[in-house]
Amino acid sequence: MAWNRLKDMPIRLIYCAAMLLLSSCSIKYSLVGSSINYDIIKTIQFADFPIRSSYVWMPMHAIFNNELQDTYMRQTKLRQVKRGGDLQLAGEIVEYSQINKSVSASGFASQTQLKITVNVRFVNNKKHTDDFEQRFSATADYDSSQQLTTVQEELVTQMIKDIVDQIYNATVANW
Repeated sequence: MAWNRLKDMPIRLIYCAAMLLLSSCSIKYSLVGSSINYDIIKTIQFADFPIRSSYVWMPMHAIFNNELQDTYMRQTKLRQVKRGGDLQLAGEIVEYSQINKSVSASGFASQTQLKITVNVRFVNNKKHTDDFEQRFSATADYDSSQQLTTVQEELVTQMIKDIVDQIYNATVANW
C-alpha cells in the first residue's frame, strides 16, 4: 500500500506543478497594430480638439491633443500634414464631469466618478465608407476623501489614453 502511494507521487508532483504553472500564466493582447494599406494611405491630418464642456480643466486640452497625435505617430507610418490628409481627425471634448458614485454609511459620498467624452469626426478620403462621427468616453473613480486637484492629472491622463486607444481602434485598427 505504501509502495502505491510512492509510485504515484511523481505523477502527482508533475500534475501539481503543471497546474500551478498554468494557473500563474496569462495571455496579454496588445492592440498596437493597424490595418492601413500604406500604398494607398500615406498621410494623416489632425484638427485641434477644443474643450466644449461646461466644466473645464485646461491642461486636458493639450494632454488629449498630444496623446492623440503621438499615438498615431508611434503606431503607424503615416506622415502628419496640415491640410489634405488621406485620413482626417477632428472633434471636440464635449464632456468633463464628476458625479458621486457611492454613498458611505454616514450619508456622504465615498466614491466619485470622473468622466470624459470626446466627439470625433473621422474622414478617410480614400474610402469614404469608413467615415464616421462618434462619441468616445472613459471614466475613472477616486475616493471622495481626496481632493480632485490631487488626483486629476493622473486620472485625466489615464482616461485620455483609454479614449485615444478607442479612437485608434475605430479608425485604423478596423476592429
